[in-house]
Amino acid sequence: MDEERALYIVRAGEAGAIERVLRDYSDKHRATFKFESTDEDKRKKLCEGIFKVLVKDVPTTCQVSCLEVLRILSRDKKILVPVTTKENMQILLRLAKLHESDDSLEKVSEFPVIVESLKCLCNIVFNSQMAQQLSLELNLAAKLCNLLRKCKDRKFINDIKCFDLRLLFLLSLLHTDIRSQLRYELQGLPLLTQILESAFSIKWTDEYESAIDHNGPPLSPQETDCAIEALKALFNVTVDSWKVHKESDSHQFRVMAAVLRHCLLIVGPTEDKTEELHSNAVNLLSNVPVSCLDVLICPLTHEETAQEAATLDELPSDKTTEKDTALKNNTMVYNGMNMEAIHVLLSFMEKRIDKGSSYREGLTPVLSLLTECSRAHRNIRKFLKDQVLPPLRDVTNRPEVGSTVRNKLVRLMTHVDLGVKQIAAEFLFVLCKERVDSLLKYTGYGNAAGLLAARGLLAGGRGDNWYSEDEDTDTEEYKNAKPKEELLKPMGLKPDGTITPLEEALSQYSVIEETSSDTD
Repeated sequence: MDEERALYIVRAGEAGAIERVLRDYSDKHRATFKFESTDEDKRKKLCEGIFKVLVKDVPTTCQVSCLEVLRILSRDKKILVPVTTKENMQILLRLAKLHESDDSLEKVSEFPVIVESLKCLCNIVFNSQMAQQLSLELNLAAKLCNLLRKCKDRKFINDIKCFDLRLLFLLSLLHTDIRSQLRYELQGLPLLTQILESAFSIKWTDEYESAIDHNGPPLSPQETDCAIEALKALFNVTVDSWKVHKESDSHQFRVMAAVLRHCLLIVGPTEDKTEELHSNAVNLLSNVPVSCLDVLICPLTHEETAQEAATLDELPSDKTTEKDTALKNNTMVYNGMNMEAIHVLLSFMEKRIDKGSSYREGLTPVLSLLTECSRAHRNIRKFLKDQVLPPLRDVTNRPEVGSTVRNKLVRLMTHVDLGVKQIAAEFLFVLCKERVDSLLKYTGYGNAAGLLAARGLLAGGRGDNWYSEDEDTDTEEYKNAKPKEELLKPMGLKPDGTITPLEEALSQYSVIEETSSDTD
């Protein structure tokens, strides 16, 4: 009945009456996402009638009411087939300021029309394959980038940027060709990175370092939403960027990684929004070539160096010999480097573990990121080793028992999800410099058996990657307890069927094999 009344007014009424009836319809169905199939034909005709109104010279408020109803109706995939035409798409592009012109965004009164048009396009493109094909034909991605450039340095049009970016994300998600176009033809990587810089109000202090105000206000809800959409779009643009081929690529990825470092060190308006922001930053960092992740850490400034020295001076004398890791004014310091961003990633990882669910989607990206950072960058690995695997003092409890980060990760080594189990074990293995004896010390043989079997290291040894030699970190507690560990050994069967330590069993089979090769 609502559709029938609205359709009658849209077809025959004047602009004021159309605006009123559509505003009533919008208010009533704002939260409607499922529609009655019996009224499907009426909704199709209402959509067609709205498009006819939109090409007329009607007031802005009437255009907004038309677009609001169109956005609601476009949630229904079934009605989009007859209304998704090239002509109708071009009407929405014109209203969204995506047509071929150099119009600037000066008329504030037009902003609601632009925003509602972009919202309609998001729904229509997401729900209609025909609209997706028309988007390619109309070169929609290029038009969206042009609109973003108009918005780039404007502070009061975040809604326009937000839905422009959301539509760009959808297009790059649905079409792999658009990802390539965005990356190379449209220069999407620097453009979207600049959008992030604007959202975070970044002030650069060096080529890859930004000023962080720990006492500054959180991001506004609009700035946070805009940043999240930009991060998602950038993820699609860079999803295949595992290798850097040109110096300009390396520079651009380092700039983006520096912006993401800044992102990790700021907060959104709520705890949930902060987590969503950081989660998308983690996902994007996973696309950055690992050689460019060195910008996640940076040398201390003169002020930070002075603060660190003051902090260490204040420590009791029996603590000043510990490695120069100190927490001062929210700054994590290791070996003269600012490790704040890595500490945020570690805290983020622990929160995801504590959630106890959705490990594959929520935990594995940050674990994989920390693993690759640790493998490629020595300072990051050593800092994380200090945080995750500090010198072992508790030798009475099993490694998986307790509430430390180490205990939590060790428990994951026997998780039912193979992917989660593998990446947790790999992270700890890398922190141990891929040395089997070190891994066993911190995790126990039973927990590590899966990884060692997969690597062919059940008899001991180390992985394929090279790591620098560090000083011995065995505590007195561990040295005293180490002989008792001999109570649990990997065992194997000798040729005569008796059980013996695995190393001895393997050596006996080697002897038999050599003897056999000497006979006919």
